[in-house]
Amino acid sequence: MKGTFSTDADHTPEPFQCSVMRIEPQWIDYNGHLNMAYYNVLFDRATDEFWLKLGIGPDYVKTRNGSTFTAECHLRYLREIHLDDPVRVSILLIAADEKRLHTFEELRHATEGWLSATSENMTVHVNMAARKVAPFPPDIRARIQAVAEAHSAVARPEGIGRQIAMPSKSR
Repeated sequence: MKGTFSTDADHTPEPFQCSVMRIEPQWIDYNGHLNMAYYNVLFDRATDEFWLKLGIGPDYVKTRNGSTFTAECHLRYLREIHLDDPVRVSILLIAADEKRLHTFEELRHATEGWLSATSENMTVHVNMAARKVAPFPPDIRARIQAVAEAHSAVARPEGIGRQIAMPSKSR
């Protein structure tokens, strides 16, 4: 997988950028745009690429018996995506502790750059033998912390921490 991440001293820290993906025909709904369920598929595929960079991908499950589970997700649908549109997800690691990762993801049209959707997530680390939340191993925790520190220098995008509520009526 081709995702990139820059934290070298010579580079400005940036959100992780996943590989470019295309909208598949079976994902289009009767309204002629990407069905809401497949936004999660796109965000999930991007997260899988990011997890590889953090060392917590499929090999981590097999070799160290740990994984991650999404505990909470908040999606915002901002602009329609259509069949064959190229898209790319950026992932910002907002915060992390010994058991959790707080990420904010933006789905953008890959060539035109406009924002289609965002996903804010709280992910927990799980010991797969016990099927319980558990601390990350120290080496993984150190890698995650380095990424979180690099990402702390990135301006926070609009939409982090939003809640669902009816708009207030002006008087």
